[in-house]
Amino acid sequence: MKSCFDFNKPVERRGTDSVKWDLADDDVIPMWVADMDFESPREVQEAIMDRVKHGVYGYTIELDSLFEAVTKWVSRRHNWTIEREWIVFTPGVMPGILGILQAITRPGDKVILQSPVYTPFFRAVRNSGCHVLNNQLKYENNRYTMNLPDLEEKAKDPRTRALILCNPHNPVGRVWTREELSTVGKICLENDVVMISDEIHSDLIYKEYKHIPLASICDEFAENSITCIAPSKTFNLAGLNTAFLVIPDSRVRREFQNMSLPKRATIFGGIAAEAAYTYGDNWLDALLDYLDDNRRLLAGYLKARTPQIKVVEPEGTYLVWLDCRQLGMDNDGLEKFMLEKAGIWVNQGYSFGSGGDGFIRMNIGCPRPILEKALGRLNAAVNSL
Repeated sequence: MKSCFDFNKPVERRGTDSVKWDLADDDVIPMWVADMDFESPREVQEAIMDRVKHGVYGYTIELDSLFEAVTKWVSRRHNWTIEREWIVFTPGVMPGILGILQAITRPGDKVILQSPVYTPFFRAVRNSGCHVLNNQLKYENNRYTMNLPDLEEKAKDPRTRALILCNPHNPVGRVWTREELSTVGKICLENDVVMISDEIHSDLIYKEYKHIPLASICDEFAENSITCIAPSKTFNLAGLNTAFLVIPDSRVRREFQNMSLPKRATIFGGIAAEAAYTYGDNWLDALLDYLDDNRRLLAGYLKARTPQIKVVEPEGTYLVWLDCRQLGMDNDGLEKFMLEKAGIWVNQGYSFGSGGDGFIRMNIGCPRPILEKALGRLNAAVNSL
């Protein structure tokens, strides 16, 4: 059955103050920041426009209907029942993570990260006065797994206070299994390490896989965790700066709420989130089918025509981790090659910490003609070496 949503529709983004497009030269295809080139659902657009007509945009509160939309979405899509009082809104996942770190840690404490991982995690740990303990992922047979013995050893450090888990993982695309999450949860519980689970990409899961919210596994994990979620990646609403934290532990929730940080949904962000979570199921299902076709196109094209670049199969997200080490370039050379020779702007692997050298991250959340054009450029550039 053909989708009624036209994700092939071109949307002109240059000249719209777009970080993704207006920072790039006109002859470069931007495929870097986690920002899709698709229009948000029609119901979201209409809800925002209806509110715009009022003409007054003062301070706002989160309505009961927004909390209801959030709890029903999480229950419907992820089979996880959360209570309204657990939810705290923030302008974004990263401000929320920074606030949580400031609430539960003291200067000199240690926080575990699992590199290569989302770059702002490193800044958040440093800005909270803590030190990074890196539990680097293992890359074997073109797939990433956790180094659980090393994680357990680092969790035993008496100054280790928290783990920031990325699920689904950005940039390597793993969707952690229940077994993996259960092992992590037990290690953290046994060593009094709080789990901060970034699940911003949790709605973007391919059909072969299933997202398991860490806190949904058992009550003990829920009480020892903070889950970070937002509609921004799912529905392309990043500019509306609205996310929410799920904090079942009342003491941690109270400490976070006492922090001098913004803890509200923005006026249009709240409206957009409510509309998306209420009416967005069909749009999201169609989007996932489209992204899956993009994922398969990318993998098939590179395998057949540009085998020097290997796809690390993404289990979730629209961000694809590509192994370019066979090109034999150092980090500077690879960055220059992608931008100047291939004419595509991607994220460089080294920026995600140790284990990222020789890799790139490509955003395939774009109309297929853009992806096809980028692949043609990449193939021509590699073949010209």
